[in-house]
Amino acid sequence: QVQLVESGGGLVQPGGSLRLSCAASGSIFSHYAMGWFRQAPGKQREWVASITSDSSTNYEDTVKGRFTISRDNAKNTVWLQMNSLKPEDTAVYYCNAGGVVRGRYIPYDYWGQGTQVTVSS
Repeated sequence: QVQLVESGGGLVQPGGSLRLSCAASGSIFSHYAMGWFRQAPGKQREWVASITSDSSTNYEDTVKGRFTISRDNAKNTVWLQMNSLKPEDTAVYYCNAGGVVRGRYIPYDYWGQGTQVTVSS
């Protein structure tokens, strides 16, 4: 079992930055790949970025070059640095613990409660 707690969301103007954090507990954090997902109102939850246990990263096309995922296994924490934010980035952001199969992130049923990110002037 893994428990995940996100923080760092908020209201930011277009072009601004936010850094989301996800603190994990309850299991061996370093065994898991970690992912960030987001869900905008009326839309399905979508994958945003993921990082393997040895810190290889992958990003959804619309956030490449703007978002950076990182992790510290000693601190049981994963971050999502979001720069050059756009209104279409507005969503609830969720942290997930999962795995990687043939280069594709597979979410396990370990989710945080989510943190709201709103990009608006």
